[in-house]
Amino acid sequence: MDLGLNGRRALVCAASAGLGYACAEALAREGAAVTITGRDAAALERAAARLRAETGAEIAAAAGDITTEAGRAAAFAVCPAPDILINNAGGPPAGDFREFTEAQWQAALNANMLTPIAMMRAVVDGMAARRFGRIVNITSAAVKAPMPGLALSNTARTGLTGFVAGLSREVAWANVVINNMLPGPFDTGRLRRNLSPGGAIDNAAAERGMAAWAARIPARRVGNPAEFGAVCAFLCSAHAGFIVGQNILLDGGEFNSTI
Repeated sequence: MDLGLNGRRALVCAASAGLGYACAEALAREGAAVTITGRDAAALERAAARLRAETGAEIAAAAGDITTEAGRAAAFAVCPAPDILINNAGGPPAGDFREFTEAQWQAALNANMLTPIAMMRAVVDGMAARRFGRIVNITSAAVKAPMPGLALSNTARTGLTGFVAGLSREVAWANVVINNMLPGPFDTGRLRRNLSPGGAIDNAAAERGMAAWAARIPARRVGNPAEFGAVCAFLCSAHAGFIVGQNILLDGGEFNSTI
């Protein structure tokens, strides 16, 4: 299927690795010119070089912290008028909500709610004027099934979900489509790090953790990031104009619900 993305401009946040990289790769394979962002300039350049080598697409890198005004300005300096925006940011730490500081609450809200809103505010009117826009926010399966100990993430991401529910319906008339992707467990460096004691990746420990997790999932495995990227690319495609304000759960069936 031709997704109709050849020549489109895409801005993918936090895309030097993991699910962000998978989305950038899928869009690049469909012919989009992709700008990726990330805080680690060296890692970002390595990711951009790899994407160019693997896809042959036009790939640009905009180093900076997307949760800051300076980081957002750097991204839009490289890609000033994207047709596609993928909002992505790492989740805040787990813990007892009683122990979180005001600064931790503010950081979580900034990274996982206010920054995506700022990014959407910067691009949505231009997309509407051009009569094409696709925005995907990578959130979390916790939006559907809040997880104990993840109060920061549960709160910030649910707030973003409520905002998108309203905005998506305000701009759909202009062929600007906004949706959220809710990942469950995917085999990324971040998941492997979280499943490893001490914070550094221990692949043996991570494999044991993923096997235990997979046993609870109807699909009996964790996800492949390439699968996630493919769904993202479809949501950004010319064929997705009637998918508006949805929360697409990708968790192998772990969340048990009829709706």
